[in-house]
Amino acid sequence: MKYLKQGKQVDAIASEDSKVRASVETALADIVSRGQAAVREMSIKFDALDRDDYRLTDKEIKSCLSELSQRNIDDIKFAQEQVKNFAEHQRAALLDIEVETLPGVVLGHKNIPMNSVGCYVPGGKYPLLASAHMSVVTAKVAGVPRIITCAPPFMGKPAPAIVAAQHLAGADEIYCLGGIQAIGAMALGTEQVAPVDMLVGPGNAFVAEAKRQLYGRVGIDLFAGPTETLVIADDTVDGELCATDLLGQAEHGPNSPAILLTTSEKLARDTMAEVERLLTILPTAEIARQAWNDYGAVIVCEDEAEMVKVADDIASEHVQVMTRDPDYFLDNMTNYGALFLGPRTNVAFGDKVIGTNHTLPTKKTARYTGGLWVGKFLKTVTYQRVLTDKASAMIGEYCSRLCMLEGFTGHAEQANVRVRRYGGKNVPYGTAAE
Repeated sequence: MKYLKQGKQVDAIASEDSKVRASVETALADIVSRGQAAVREMSIKFDALDRDDYRLTDKEIKSCLSELSQRNIDDIKFAQEQVKNFAEHQRAALLDIEVETLPGVVLGHKNIPMNSVGCYVPGGKYPLLASAHMSVVTAKVAGVPRIITCAPPFMGKPAPAIVAAQHLAGADEIYCLGGIQAIGAMALGTEQVAPVDMLVGPGNAFVAEAKRQLYGRVGIDLFAGPTETLVIADDTVDGELCATDLLGQAEHGPNSPAILLTTSEKLARDTMAEVERLLTILPTAEIARQAWNDYGAVIVCEDEAEMVKVADDIASEHVQVMTRDPDYFLDNMTNYGALFLGPRTNVAFGDKVIGTNHTLPTKKTARYTGGLWVGKFLKTVTYQRVLTDKASAMIGEYCSRLCMLEGFTGHAEQANVRVRRYGGKNVPYGTAAE
């Protein structure tokens, strides 16, 4: 393979990450120490929004809904119905089980929803209402009883479209809070916000780092970074299509990687030229150009097999495949957040409306996890039941010997007492069953 264009190197990115890490650590410590007062100060400082209570009232929610047209409302409902439909099919595939593995020994597992979830909906630069569909609707399908949402103000007040999306999705509590202060309030709790068990939703570098630092105290959906897109293409498509799909994701932010992987050097050069042309007319060109200049890459490969190898190493969040045989990549790729197969689909469909979830792994975490889905809101917990004296004594003898092999006498006695009571055998205290 060869690079026709490369983005920033790893050491430069790591330096930027370390600065964010320190800022977030200080801010979260302040919330732990001072609670709602710290949250309010951060909201004033970073979002220029000062309120006594950042939870929106029913009146405020209705006011936001009234600012949207019926077409807007219908479009939001359509998108949420697609997300709900796919999530319901996913939930139906997650079955509770119970099986008798040995005579008298019953094992099982249940899929239980979290008790409370906090959903972050980004909206500082753009009112990203789609994130409300992806998190709130999916959590509802999973059966989470308490779902709260936080979104930053847009132009100094709650963003009507985001509020409408949160409300229509079924959020139980809606807060106008952004950034570290929102994540900290939901995870740590304040005098006004009861803490949650899990945090989900995308956000900027500070939001992602806050979730990372709070992981363990609460669950999170995944470790998220800037939006990433990888376009895999051959000479069956043209430069305009590739450039449009690259810039369509680069506009997310100035540090959003956008990479073209192709077997055609002609397509590669055509795409680079089209990127430059589109950047002269794209309304979001200022952000997209910075992302393309700093994080864009163009790679030419020998064949499809090499493209699969390179793509799996990149492990991109979004992978758009526009080749003669898109299913080759579906069958052979292993590291990606979501695949978009063929020129008729694209990442924007997945981001906004088609029904799959758009909260996906970034920064190579696709090597070990998928994205947000209904299963993330469920805990698969096990149980066991021993039905007969004979089964208890039989399992107890094996357990006793294995515990003593490890030196755990107390563990062994848990087994031995069952062997004595239910098996009628004399096992001296502190010894292994024969």
